[in-house]
Amino acid sequence: MLIRFQVKNLFSFKEETEFNLLPSRVKRLNHHKYPWGGIEILKLSAIYGANGSGKSNLIRSISLLREMLLDGIIPSALNSQKFTLSSEALNEPVELAMEFFVDPLIYYYSITINNGIVIDEYFSSNDRDQKDQLIFHRTFGDNKTLIKFFDEFEEKPENQVLKNVIEKDLIKKEQPLFTLLNSISNQAFIDIKNVFNWLEDSLIIIYPETKVGGMAESIHKGKEFKKFATELMSSFNTGIANLKVEVMNLEEFFGEDNQNTIDEIKSELKSNPKQMVSLNEQKPNGDEVVVVSENDKIVAKRLLFEHKDDEGKEVEFKLEEESDGTRRLLEYLPALSRIIYSSRTIIIDEIERSIHPLIVKEIIEKFSKDEATKGQLIFSTHESNLLDQEILRTDEIWFTEKNIHGSTKMYSLSDFSEHNTTDIRKGYLTGRYGAIPFLGNLQDLNWHKFQDEKK
Repeated sequence: MLIRFQVKNLFSFKEETEFNLLPSRVKRLNHHKYPWGGIEILKLSAIYGANGSGKSNLIRSISLLREMLLDGIIPSALNSQKFTLSSEALNEPVELAMEFFVDPLIYYYSITINNGIVIDEYFSSNDRDQKDQLIFHRTFGDNKTLIKFFDEFEEKPENQVLKNVIEKDLIKKEQPLFTLLNSISNQAFIDIKNVFNWLEDSLIIIYPETKVGGMAESIHKGKEFKKFATELMSSFNTGIANLKVEVMNLEEFFGEDNQNTIDEIKSELKSNPKQMVSLNEQKPNGDEVVVVSENDKIVAKRLLFEHKDDEGKEVEFKLEEESDGTRRLLEYLPALSRIIYSSRTIIIDEIERSIHPLIVKEIIEKFSKDEATKGQLIFSTHESNLLDQEILRTDEIWFTEKNIHGSTKMYSLSDFSEHNTTDIRKGYLTGRYGAIPFLGNLQDLNWHKFQDEKK
């Protein structure tokens, strides 16, 4: 799970800025603290701030670091979107760092990039006895890359050969060493492989434009997940009585006039039978359809939603016939299931997008009060109804605000030492904690004077 994240000179973050999930001395909602060795990690975090204050930029920064480590390529944004309101910052490097827990260790990773070149990269672990262990430290200078590995690796003569090959031939100055080492079959790099799997499977980021994918297969194959999804969607009063999956052969789904498409998909799946081809990418607001190889047959699976008509009969709806809010809720289902039952981290940008405020509050409150959850939920929001000390601890509420130079700063509500009876929602809306829009003299604006002359 995520412990802390640091960013400097990227998007609206000029100075080094830290966001963390470390508990303060707050005594409320103690079950929100997941213990590990000598530390504790919070299960929830809500990020508030005015439009353009940097909430989404924080999530984008985390996402870019994840993307870079998984793909092994520096995203263009890390070169082109430094803090642009300072000429000095344009010549400075971008710095990203993250501390996180992957059982049984805590890991720390940092990277410094300038003009598309990795000039410093550091990776270490920390065990339950708080013993630090360097895994690697990579530096770049005088057009040369130098790497120091952990002592046990460096002490073996045969590893010096591998190290020299990596430094001189394999590593590229614009490539993360982390990703390269993950591709090398060597038991010495098992920590890197564990973290790579965590980034790929357990750190999940959902944006407002994220589209659901693979749900038809998940509903069809996972009986317990189907029950979870059906009951949850029904409880939201969406009108959905049941979720079902229609299974058909490709000819039936595509029709006889699309044989080329059918042949391409069949060829793709025959070469990789475990692959799943999602067809909803071709129609972003259309059906939720996947094609899989199952029992030596290639079939299409379409997700359908059963509603009850005025006579109590079942009527089937496709995904495209459901509301934006229903589709948005559907996108949350796999994420919610994962953080309830496993130690994963889900980050959602604008959690209330297209969803009624009461439903959002019910979801967060349910997760907050459940003492058996295992994962983390981090989200950005404008929904002030969540500012309730019965739902969130004050150290789980963060604010983003821009200073007079346009740079984002982040701070926690726990910095204000509020009493547990304080109405923090009212305090936020009246500007007690900052992080709200400054509207200037909007009421005095005569917007009629800007009307174009009629022709």
